[in-house]
Amino acid sequence: MSFLIILLSLGLLMWLAYRGHSVILFAPVAALLAVLLTEPALIAPVYAGVFMEKMAQFVKLYFPVFMLGALFGKLIEISGFARSTVKAAIALAGRQQAMLSIVVVCALLTYGGVSLFVVVFAVYPLAAELFRQLDIPKRLIPGTIALGAFSFTMDSLPGTPQIQNIIPTTFFHTTTWAAPWLGVIGGTLIFVSGMTYLEWRRRAAAAASEGYGQHVLNEPAAVGDAELPKAWLAVAPLLVVAVFNKLMTGWIPAAYGKATTVSLPGMAHPVVADVAPMVAIWSVEAALLAGIFTVLVFAWRRVSQAFVEGSKAAVGGALLAAMNTASEYGFGAVIAALPGFVVVADALRAIPNPLVNVAVTVTSLAGITGSASGGMSIALAAMAAQFIENAQAANIPLEVLHRVAAMASGGMDTLPHNGAVITLLAVSGLTHRQAYRDIFAITCIKTLAVFVVIAVYLLTGIY
Repeated sequence: MSFLIILLSLGLLMWLAYRGHSVILFAPVAALLAVLLTEPALIAPVYAGVFMEKMAQFVKLYFPVFMLGALFGKLIEISGFARSTVKAAIALAGRQQAMLSIVVVCALLTYGGVSLFVVVFAVYPLAAELFRQLDIPKRLIPGTIALGAFSFTMDSLPGTPQIQNIIPTTFFHTTTWAAPWLGVIGGTLIFVSGMTYLEWRRRAAAAASEGYGQHVLNEPAAVGDAELPKAWLAVAPLLVVAVFNKLMTGWIPAAYGKATTVSLPGMAHPVVADVAPMVAIWSVEAALLAGIFTVLVFAWRRVSQAFVEGSKAAVGGALLAAMNTASEYGFGAVIAALPGFVVVADALRAIPNPLVNVAVTVTSLAGITGSASGGMSIALAAMAAQFIENAQAANIPLEVLHRVAAMASGGMDTLPHNGAVITLLAVSGLTHRQAYRDIFAITCIKTLAVFVVIAVYLLTGIY
């Protein structure tokens, strides 16, 4: 019964999200419905002590990233850098490779360490401008960005600095370069399959004479071709963000160490700030500030004319995206605390093959919580010792375990209630009904790729 309660809550939230209802409103409703059916007396304590606690924790940690990312994307748009970059991409790759251009830009940013959420804000203006120029349906933008940002560079390619590739290192004592051949094979499969699917969708739309469409939500402002910045200058802010993110990742620990004490005259007691968990977040924030400063320096005249209204729109979009995702974070925390979740975890332990066990467990929990990093963290925290024991008994290197776990986390996590999916759709000004189909197709490709990688290892032994 407890398992059915979780399924009911999860199904309700996915249905409501797909129907276009506010996740900020209905994530707590769905979570507390599960609590009501499990332990009615705990509704208020769970709401205050679990849901709101985790929601507030997410906003505290990540709202600056959302806000700076949204402002950076808006400045790229109103400065004309987006249009200039698009023109260069068309000239370089050809008008028939619009989707490939966007996927490559997303991939370069995420592999450079830029947060997935930041990539959404930064790349959407580029994608919208490019798709509008080439009259490709806007509804294909979310699937295109999802392939570039949420798939092969997130967890498959060896060395990627995304959190989904970092979490397994702490449990398996591996590095981010674990099982490089399997990572490359899986990443290549996802990229090729995803591009094949997206191009098929584009050609089908063109054959039906479907163009960009009439849209009013979050449409990038039209920028004339007159006095557009040079392409190399337009790309500079993106490169600055990627480079600074990499540099700050090393500079911040060197400057502060693992922790630092904050003591100011107006403070009753010193505060010890734990630096190590914040390095990735502070690095992204510093990189975004550097990117914003770069845009302001090289496009001040154009940006200053629209900065007030543009910054208001950016902050409004950041608030909506952050609160959507934070609500999902709170929902996942409540579900993970319920008895039904324990039932799910126990059932998954019974899968015999160690690699299939890891893959199914991680992707299932990621799907239930709506979070790749959250689902994997829960799975590894509860079952890492068992995974390691089973792998060693079967003579499977822990590097392979790492790569399978990382790739599996990016499988079914992108169900309709996923925070990144909701953010992507909100930023794009589209609904689940309009654009989720293509995101789900990419989700299926990612999930199948994990089992292809497992089969490759079992048949060849390479990793």
